[in-house]
Amino acid sequence: MTTGDGWTAAVRDRLAPGRLLPLGTAADGTWLTERAAREVLDRAVAGVRGAVPGPLRIGAAAEAADAGPFPVPPGGLPAGPLRIGAELAVVATGRPLPETADEVRAVLLAAAEGLGLAVTEVDLRVTDLLEEAPATEPAPPPPDRTPPAADDPVAVAVLRVPGVAAVTDALGAPVHRTAEAVRVECAVAGDRPPAEVARAARAAAAAAAPEGAAVTVVVTHLR
Repeated sequence: MTTGDGWTAAVRDRLAPGRLLPLGTAADGTWLTERAAREVLDRAVAGVRGAVPGPLRIGAAAEAADAGPFPVPPGGLPAGPLRIGAELAVVATGRPLPETADEVRAVLLAAAEGLGLAVTEVDLRVTDLLEEAPATEPAPPPPDRTPPAADDPVAVAVLRVPGVAAVTDALGAPVHRTAEAVRVECAVAGDRPPAEVARAARAAAAAAAPEGAAVTVVVTHLR
């Protein structure tokens, strides 16, 4: 693989939204992209002394008993408990390995709770023991792009919600409509609780959508 191919693959992986994770409860009708959650969780792990984050995935911890009153978006998980599976390397610092693992597990659970994700299990796997921390390279910047148009009345209503940074088009149009449902994509300011902002955005979107439509919100970015 050439350097250019590697850069392109890194950008593609960074921009891929991954699974859509239930945000809050089944009654909220809101989801968060796995990519956005992973960025927050990786930073939490990197803050643990001696821990070097590796691949991390989030999936269902158990079969959901009830999909809830809202349609699950394509690629989304229905509401229910979630499980984090994470790999990490550990730098030799004289600290016992179980102590580092326990702290990583604790910060992952706390970070997930702050996002509004119902994580009940964290499965860690230590893949390497290092003599020193590896040099880190900055992630490649995303390609320049024009923000999506936001003249749809539902998008306009969502943009007025405090904490909504933008409407987005990571999964398609910012406002996706069918005969019976409306789905809105948005970015949330990183200093606001995503679940709280998403609930408010869904309420605003529902007020602007056709009466009787099932309105859902997908948070694609945390800025």
